[in-house]
Amino acid sequence: MSKQPSDTAPVEVCIITKDHEIKGTVYVSKFTKSNRELTELLNDKERRFLAVTNAEIVAQGGLNAPKRYDFLEVHIDSIIIMHPSSQTLFKESSKAQEDIVKFRELRNKLSQTKPF
Repeated sequence: MSKQPSDTAPVEVCIITKDHEIKGTVYVSKFTKSNRELTELLNDKERRFLAVTNAEIVAQGGLNAPKRYDFLEVHIDSIIIMHPSSQTLFKESSKAQEDIVKFRELRNKLSQTKPF
């Protein structure tokens, strides 16, 4: 396995395409602002494919078992969404936590009711 250049850093990502969900590692420049790393990868005019290592690919709908690859290349134009796997999208306030608990209670009550 080839060694990654010292000017890059690994980022665990989830990539959504029309037909697949891909989880793996991409390498971003250490010299880019941390909130712009993936954007710069996708907007690089000279890049047509994105290299993904330690990739796991699942067909949308998940009917088949995941396939695993040490290395995979994804065409930039096929990517619909890409985000860091470990990034927290928002912080939940105590009010949000209360709303989540209320929603779960309501959902449980509704799932126990009989249809008309």
